[in-house]
Amino acid sequence: MNRVEHTDVGAYALGLLDDDDRLAFEAHLAFCPSCTAELSELAGVASVLTGIGPVREDPPPDYGQADVVDLLRRKKAEDRRSRRGTFVIGLAASVTLVAGGLAVGTQLGGGDAAPVVASDQHAHLGPAEQFYADGTPIAGVGADGVSGGLVLESKGWGTHAALKLSGVKGPLECELISVSKSGQKRIMTGWSVPPAGYGVPGSPDPLYMHGGSPWKIQEIDHFEVVTTTGKTLLTVRA
Repeated sequence: MNRVEHTDVGAYALGLLDDDDRLAFEAHLAFCPSCTAELSELAGVASVLTGIGPVREDPPPDYGQADVVDLLRRKKAEDRRSRRGTFVIGLAASVTLVAGGLAVGTQLGGGDAAPVVASDQHAHLGPAEQFYADGTPIAGVGADGVSGGLVLESKGWGTHAALKLSGVKGPLECELISVSKSGQKRIMTGWSVPPAGYGVPGSPDPLYMHGGSPWKIQEIDHFEVVTTTGKTLLTVRA
């Protein structure tokens, strides 16, 4: 699994990976915000599916213990070959199309690889980054070289926001805050900025984060990205 970590989020959430693949994925997870976010979204689905098995109308065959052990070993080997073969197919397709300005992702379903063509801009995006790329960003006003913006979405429970943040160096602890028209504040999400930072020389990728506010968009005056020491890095008007 060493080269297909991003494809194994669902299998990891459902506990389907063997020990070697599980340990490799957990090592990858520590350094991949997009997989961490996707795993969080899948956690609820995994809990619902836990313990649910197929419905059988006929009684199962009377296998002996040796037969069951042999079947499990062969199934494990088959699954490993299937995952690795899928990656090879997807990689070959991406090499073919990258010269034409396109990137190829790989959808896993039923053991077959289905190439999905996407533009360079939208290839392999994490959930927050994809939502931001598909939306209409509201640019913010930053301090000390910080820049960024928000894409907002009305929800039944309040307001969903995707944040893009660049030009920030660490180490810092930050929060995205919504400020109502009456002056009340609510923390929408929080995170740590590593020493290398985001959207700066040597670490050019911006930070993308999800957040939620209990207020409707029309009830919000503005949003702030602040440090835990009280400094405002970015202000975005609703």
